[in-house]
Amino acid sequence: MSDPVLGLLGFGAALVLIALGLPVAISMGVIGGLGYWYLNGWTGVAYVMGSSPFESIFPYSFSVIPLFVMMGVFASHAGLSRALFDVIASFVGHRRGGLAITTVGASAVFGAICGSSLATVATIGRVALPQMDQRGYDPSLSTATVAAGGTLGVLIPPSVLLVIYGLLTQSSIGQLFIAALVPGLLGALLYAGAIAVRVRMRPDLAPRSDRTDWPDRMRHLGRVWPVVVLFALVIGGIYLGWFSPTEAAAVGAVGAFVLALASGELTWAALKASVFETAALTGMIYFILVGAALFNFYLETTGLPQLLIEQIRAAGLGPLAVMVLILVFYIVLGCFMDSMSMILLTVPLLAPVALEIGYDLIWFGIIVVTVAEIGLITPPIGMNLFVVQAASQGVAQGTVVRGILPFILADILRLAILLLFPALILWLPGQAF
Repeated sequence: MSDPVLGLLGFGAALVLIALGLPVAISMGVIGGLGYWYLNGWTGVAYVMGSSPFESIFPYSFSVIPLFVMMGVFASHAGLSRALFDVIASFVGHRRGGLAITTVGASAVFGAICGSSLATVATIGRVALPQMDQRGYDPSLSTATVAAGGTLGVLIPPSVLLVIYGLLTQSSIGQLFIAALVPGLLGALLYAGAIAVRVRMRPDLAPRSDRTDWPDRMRHLGRVWPVVVLFALVIGGIYLGWFSPTEAAAVGAVGAFVLALASGELTWAALKASVFETAALTGMIYFILVGAALFNFYLETTGLPQLLIEQIRAAGLGPLAVMVLILVFYIVLGCFMDSMSMILLTVPLLAPVALEIGYDLIWFGIIVVTVAEIGLITPPIGMNLFVVQAASQGVAQGTVVRGILPFILADILRLAILLLFPALILWLPGQAF
């Protein structure tokens, strides 16, 4: 049996173990270790097992992960979600479907500070779902809106997935952050458009609300300026060259801590919970990175990425056709796997293919994370669907799934636009760097 075939079998075995419920880190680590032992014997696997765990998390650039995680945790404890929801609702909440559009906008801004999709869904859901339920919104629209809006936290910087992609491919994290701004904004606009179209077709889904007067709008605006300043400082600092991504993460973590402290929400119990949550999330991510490193050693040894490149050359497929096939593969995989697992398992295999057919790795990273967003709301394993169901107190899973289709169609439209117009991704980082 040839080495590339062994690599393909190992990739399939890892998918099976993950589908059976084995943790991602263990699945990749076990397959990588066993495969490397089969190819190189005990001496080879002993060397890899002794060096890979340290080398996979040692680089200084990896310190950006706990800092951005801490920023998101403190943001969750600062009461920012309520302030963001109130200010957007004061301007558009009186329109038909306005609270749903408000939810998308609040998710986009909060996701920019938080950087986590699941945290965005849980936090915004606690604020938005009772409001929409009180105003008579159909549960299929309200729950699907929260689930879809949460995906924006995966892409809009600072994003942990973009950090991991950058570290896996040795791409600039700063360029990835800047490149994600336009696609993230485009996603929010298309989600708002999907809501507008749906409530126009079925007005009963979203009754109108009372208009907020201007004094109340100004009062709500006064509560959110610290959030805007923090986001502008972190992302603007990277764009203008004031900070490296790691320094920007430190600034963001300290800024979110100050906001949480000033809000009065950060009690000693909340501070302790924040520290432990940051440590637990960081440890989980690092553990997955160790397993991914072992698995990547195995894949590189088998020569599977090189075989894929040779097969694509022999098939004579154009770059666009190859990219469409990759995207279809990701969408199908997203039905059964969470976004971080997809990134860690597939990027080492497919990034060389994208580079070989002429695509920029910054562009490819934004496309991959955008597809990972779709996986978060795609049945049957879309994680956001389960989180919003838990937050909605009794809404059936089928109700959530029934309302999610317009948002998936909006995401597919966004993918098509980004595929046809790469400058939407590459222009801003080209100007900044």
